Amino acid sequence: MSKRQLDYLNELLSTPADGTPIDLEHAPVDEAPEHPRAKRGSTLLSRDNALAKIASGDVRQITQLLLDPCRVRVWSGNARYQAGLNEANCRDLIDAILSEGGQKVPAIVRRVEGDSTYDYEVIAGTRRHWAISWLRRNSWPDMMFLAQVHVLDDESAFRLADVENRARRDVSDFERAKNYLQALSGYYGGKQKRMAERLRVSEGWLSKMLKVATLPEWAVAAFSGRGDIQLKTVYPLAQFLDLLDKQGDTSDLSKVRASAGEIRAEQASRVERGLPPIGASDVVKTLMSAGQGAEQGELLFEADSKHGRKALSVLSSNRNGITLRLHSGSGAGEAEVLDLVKAALTALEAKGRGLGR
Repeated sequence: MSKRQLDYLNELLSTPADGTPIDLEHAPVDEAPEHPRAKRGSTLLSRDNALAKIASGDVRQITQLLLDPCRVRVWSGNARYQAGLNEANCRDLIDAILSEGGQKVPAIVRRVEGDSTYDYEVIAGTRRHWAISWLRRNSWPDMMFLAQVHVLDDESAFRLADVENRARRDVSDFERAKNYLQALSGYYGGKQKRMAERLRVSEGWLSKMLKVATLPEWAVAAFSGRGDIQLKTVYPLAQFLDLLDKQGDTSDLSKVRASAGEIRAEQASRVERGLPPIGASDVVKTLMSAGQGAEQGELLFEADSKHGRKALSVLSSNRNGITLRLHSGSGAGEAEVLDLVKAALTALEAKGRGLGR
């Protein structure tokens, strides 16, 4: 976790619901006089001062408890895909807990009210909770779940869980993106700018994450796992599917969906044969090619510049219009690009897919 994220996390943990910062360090102790009796009196006075500070709220005590994980549930607002946790992907943590004689890094929990089954819920540390639960079921019944208890509202809990998940490589961008989409309406009234400010991220980056969260489940299923769905790789696909949906291009969208089904079947086949899965970048490339107005695997139209580099492609042509892509780095000037656009329109007319259909 970077220093910036660590500072942000410490601020979250040391700020109560009213937003007033408090010092989590021990209350300051007065400098002791040299005389032993005076020193004892000063110690008692310092202790009284410390207790008074705690009572007044100037200093907050953080409670650490050893809990039965069966009495602790996972907060529904956490981004991690709980169904994806298993012995294999938690093995490193399980082994670390065993080698250290127990859990050393506490999770963060808050109290649960009105639920006879659970006393606490995990805000950050769901993987640790899973590992301890597994150990108790598998020959280590006395293993306890170490946790710090904090008072947090839902929005603060969301931000705290998010900043911890940013440092976790095993929490995918897709899991976080889905979490962001829920939080946008749940905590920020649909206002991206406000949400970006609270999370201390750029609004542009947040917008991209929210776009990735809109990937339909049939597209998600084409990837080897949710961990494969990362922002940089998958954002172009999310943009493309959104464009097809807005255009009402059901024909090309159906082609993409059919291609996703084929990829999903191939992924399953590779697992059975012990072969490596199809990578995320290849999945994205295949799906986008399937939906770019393809006929027999080719674009409706594409043309190179006089320099021999791809300059223009026709992605789709439907009742809502024609989608063109002008490729950067082709070397084509404005006049040449206009000529290529005219050539594309002529070719589409000849296929019965022009503007006049």
